[in-house]
Amino acid sequence: MAAKAAGDSELTELLKKELNTSKLKFMGRSGGGCISEGKTCDTDSGKVFIKTNMEEGAKMMFDGEVESLEAIIAVGVVKAPKPIKVVSIPSGGAAFVMENLDIVGSLQSKAATLGDQLARLHRHNAELAAKDTAGAQSVHKGGGATAVKEFGFPVTTCCGYIPQNNEWTSTWEELYARKLDQQITLIQKEYNDREAGQEWAVLQRNIPKFFTGLTIVPALLHGDLWSGNAGETADEPVIFDPSSFYGHSEYDLGIATMFGGFSQSFFDSYFKVLPREKGFDSRFQLYQLFHYLNHWNHFGTGYKHRSMNIFRTLNMKQM
Repeated sequence: MAAKAAGDSELTELLKKELNTSKLKFMGRSGGGCISEGKTCDTDSGKVFIKTNMEEGAKMMFDGEVESLEAIIAVGVVKAPKPIKVVSIPSGGAAFVMENLDIVGSLQSKAATLGDQLARLHRHNAELAAKDTAGAQSVHKGGGATAVKEFGFPVTTCCGYIPQNNEWTSTWEELYARKLDQQITLIQKEYNDREAGQEWAVLQRNIPKFFTGLTIVPALLHGDLWSGNAGETADEPVIFDPSSFYGHSEYDLGIATMFGGFSQSFFDSYFKVLPREKGFDSRFQLYQLFHYLNHWNHFGTGYKHRSMNIFRTLNMKQM
C-alpha cells in the first residue's frame, strides 16, 4: 500500500503538463493517511494538495473520492476540499489534485460546529424528499433539487483501498448487509476464519430487527469519518478523504468514537439536530462492526478480537 515518493521526476513532469504549470514544487506539509501519500505543492496559480497512490485501482479510488467530495460540497453545509483533477500515472497508480486548505490542526475548538454541520448534511436529503412532489426516480443529484430515493451511490467508493459495492437498493438493511458480507467474504478468503463466518451467519438473519419501527430516509454520508479525516482552519471545521454513499445517517457516527474519536461536544451538537432514536446503542455497535472488519482486512488479525466481541454482543441481544 505504500505510495511511491511524490517527488519522482516522472510524476512531477506529468503533473506540470496536466496542470499547465511551469512550477511544481513539493512543500513540507504532508498527509494522506495509511493508504496514500499526500503533499502540498506550489504551482503557477497557487498551492494545491496532491495525493498519490501507486497501487492498482488507485484511479478508481480517487474517482470515487472526487464524486464524494462534489456531492458533499454541493449540499453546502460543511467545508471539504474542492477536487481539481485525477491523473493516471503511466507506470501505475494515480494522483489526485485538489484544493489546498490551510488546516491548522486536528478537530478541537470547531468540534461542536462540525457536529451541527454533519447532522444538517445528513438531514439535507430528507428535507428535499419532504419538498419533492414530483416523484422523481432515484438518481444521484448531489445537492440538487431532487431527493435521492434509494440507498447506494452512482460510482464505486473505497473505504481504505477496498472498493464498496454501492449498487442502488430500496432498503438500507439490504445495502448494509451487503457491505458486511463483503468484509466477511474477504476475511474468509484471506484467513479462512470459521468463527467469523459462523457469527455472521447468525447476525445476517437478524439485521432487520435492528431497524424495527424506524423510517430511514437515505442520507448523504461521509463514509469514513474518523478523527484523522477531519480538521479545522482558523475559521471552520473541514472534512476530507470521504468514501460516500447514501445510507442511514447513524452510520457515520459508528467510527466517530474509534481511533481517537471526536469530543462530546461534537455528539451533543449532532443530536440537537438529529436526536437519537430507539435502539441507537445497538445500531451504533452494528456500524462499528463494519469498520473493525474493514481494519481487519486492511491491517490484519489485531482487529479480530474486537470484531468478534461485537458479533457476540449483537447476537446475544437478538436471542
